[in-house]
Amino acid sequence: MFNEEKIAGKAIDRVIEIIRKIKAKVKLIVVNDGSRDDTLQILNNKRRIYPGKLTIVSYPKNKGYGKALQQGISKANKLKFDYVLFMDSDLTNNPKDILLFMEKMNDDPDCIKGSRYINGGGMKGVSLKRRVLSRVGNLIASLCFRLGIKDHTNGFRMLKLSKIKGIKFRENSFAIILEELYHLKKRRAKIVEIPVMLTSRKNTKTHFKYNITTFYNYGKYAIKALFV
Repeated sequence: MFNEEKIAGKAIDRVIEIIRKIKAKVKLIVVNDGSRDDTLQILNNKRRIYPGKLTIVSYPKNKGYGKALQQGISKANKLKFDYVLFMDSDLTNNPKDILLFMEKMNDDPDCIKGSRYINGGGMKGVSLKRRVLSRVGNLIASLCFRLGIKDHTNGFRMLKLSKIKGIKFRENSFAIILEELYHLKKRRAKIVEIPVMLTSRKNTKTHFKYNITTFYNYGKYAIKALFV
């Protein structure tokens, strides 16, 4: 989370409501990525409400999406979990889909990608510009990665921690999603997809930006994947 005071409390309540239905050992790890608003205070209040279910990783300076994920992975490893599930903190991912990821774990995959581009998946309230850029980007990624999946850039996914053990991720931005996929391809990971619906943010602003730097950082892993 980065400056998510408007949605932080609601997001935690929604996720905890779902994971309480899961019989396996599960915990919500929230990374406070240098928020300058009341996000951390809200997180600390929620931790008192949900003892044993909520763990907080926090640091004072914003380091970016990629670094936040790395911090979450590190914490999950210390807690000796087998899988880690990444989801955005703005509720554009439906917490109910967590149960679909858990069900798919029975097939013992290395990675489960939430997909907007398979039957049952999609996007609601997302601008035409973002739809087109995402669609074109994923078509290019399909040609380069050749993994048999259709949604490469969606950040809603689950990973087997042992499959990424020892990898030193370099990306501190959203490009870590494709960096991760590149390493998974190198390690011959078993990757599957489940349908998910992405919705637009409400009353908050996205931290993701379409610019030349973003296209370059994503594109370089797609090119590298051609030679794996």
